[in-house]
Amino acid sequence: MNLRRFSLVVFTTLLSLSGASPAAEGKPLKMLFVGNSITRHGPAAKIGWTGNWGMAATSEDKDYVHLVVDAVTKKQGAKPEFLVANVADFERNFETFDFTTKLKTQTDFAPDIVVLAIGENVPALQTEESKTKFKDSVTKLMTLLKASPTTKIYVRGCFWANPAKDTSLKEACATVGGTFIDISSLAKDEANYARSERKIEHEGVARHPGDKGMQAIADAISASIVATLK
Repeated sequence: MNLRRFSLVVFTTLLSLSGASPAAEGKPLKMLFVGNSITRHGPAAKIGWTGNWGMAATSEDKDYVHLVVDAVTKKQGAKPEFLVANVADFERNFETFDFTTKLKTQTDFAPDIVVLAIGENVPALQTEESKTKFKDSVTKLMTLLKASPTTKIYVRGCFWANPAKDTSLKEACATVGGTFIDISSLAKDEANYARSERKIEHEGVARHPGDKGMQAIADAISASIVATLK
């Protein structure tokens, strides 16, 4: 092995051992956002929603996903590659959800960072058994999405505050070594709801986070992610 090749091998090894970010190695950071309608919802005329981004931000650039991406871009000086997935089906059917088939695109993406933002569509967890089953299913989901030992997991608590669901999410997050982000206080501020910013006929859409709520969610998530970036 010549000296130049040896030096390259040593440099690459040191980067790996130091936990250097993909951006530091000249590769774009890969971020995966997994959530529900707050993360992304396509146009739905029957409820008066025309966007194809996080409900109910007024534009794509104001939903929490794009705000987090912007924050990471500013920190690193380069825009990350990102993928967004709506897994409302998992929330409603977490015990029978087909992980392998329905999440192939997401697992093939091999993200460096996973942001999981679910819970709002999960049926009420009224028994210890249901809480455990949800926790176990979320653990399975995050384990599948964790592309490598260095993949960082961030789990956002529920926007519509729910202690039972948040507890299961937090416990699952701890199991995979992720970071839990509690946003339960946001629900107490009416200004965080879209209905406080503009008139919205459909009640379900109206109770989603508006631009202020999306910014608050993004701020909480961004603070945790940016603090770990090099």
